[in-house]
Amino acid sequence: MDLNRETMKKLMFLIAFTVLLLVGVQRLDVVIGTLDVAAAIFFPFMFGGAIAFFLNVPMSFLERTLFGEERKEKWKRKLARPLSLLLAIVLVLAVIVLVIFVVVPELSSTVKSLAVQIEAAIPRAQEWLEDIFRNNEQVTQWLNKQEVNWETMVQTALNMIQNGAEGVVTSMMTAARGIINAVYTFVVAVVFACYVLVQKEKLRIQARKLLRALLPERHAERALYIFTLSYRTFTNFITGQCLEAVILGTMFFVVMSVLRFPYALLVGILVAVTALIPIFGAFIGCAIGAFLILVVNPMQALAFVILFLVLQQIEGNLIYPHVVGNSVGLPSIWVLVAVTVGGSLMGLVGMLIFIPIVSVLYTLLREWVYRRLEEKKIKKV
Repeated sequence: MDLNRETMKKLMFLIAFTVLLLVGVQRLDVVIGTLDVAAAIFFPFMFGGAIAFFLNVPMSFLERTLFGEERKEKWKRKLARPLSLLLAIVLVLAVIVLVIFVVVPELSSTVKSLAVQIEAAIPRAQEWLEDIFRNNEQVTQWLNKQEVNWETMVQTALNMIQNGAEGVVTSMMTAARGIINAVYTFVVAVVFACYVLVQKEKLRIQARKLLRALLPERHAERALYIFTLSYRTFTNFITGQCLEAVILGTMFFVVMSVLRFPYALLVGILVAVTALIPIFGAFIGCAIGAFLILVVNPMQALAFVILFLVLQQIEGNLIYPHVVGNSVGLPSIWVLVAVTVGGSLMGLVGMLIFIPIVSVLYTLLREWVYRRLEEKKIKKV
């Protein structure tokens, strides 16, 4: 073997990696603890990166629409990015406020109406129970035989109150610390996201230089291509998912308005918001909508469920696979597989991120297959 300098470097790297791997396996608890600490430290920045990624979609759209691709004027170059970022934040906050101000009052009034109906039904239930017990001698005899130890019951109640008070104080302190940490994390994440979005071109150039400095040119170009493909796929997925949610919510609002269902606007907004969860999210909106309509008219609630199933079939088989599937370049069958597998592995987060991940893997695999077919001189079928 020719032990030149390059070979020695590879051997030293392999030995060091093997030693680290063995130590890591033997002290797995220390490794996991270290990773947890690192994740807690860097979580605000990771969260900020996620916020920046989502805000970049409306910000880029507003920047292109309002200021154009080429900004020769000096004032446009200086103001385009900050104004677009500010408008994107305002737009997102406006959507959140709209949903809150439409959904919360309606849910509140519905709960109050349901409480009134329950209150009116309690006297009837009491009369029914009294009739049952009055006409049933066995139940009356069984109740008379029961012995109640009032002293034990009072002591048990006092113990529960004492333990509950201690638990309430502890829970309040824990909740206060949690709220402070959450606010701190959110503020840091938002500030970091704004910095990332304002300086994204500079950060992109720095990342390219770092990759080219660390990796051979061929590997650096391949990594940059995969990053670019992933960014484009995730961006298209977010855009397609939001478009699909708006379409589905509009369908429900229009059809429910035509058929004179109650809460047409509220249910349309709920379905649009929950439809951001791929494929299965709209069922949450259906459950809430059916509950709201059930309080007003039980028969209309049944009709709403039937209407939902019809519109869901149209959306699931025609709209979603074409809008979202085409936006990420993924066939309809793999969209369903990605959502199912992602939901099984990671729950809601898995549903949201597995479609673009599977799309990236699908694109890379397809390119590799086509390249191998060309090398073997086999025609594409």
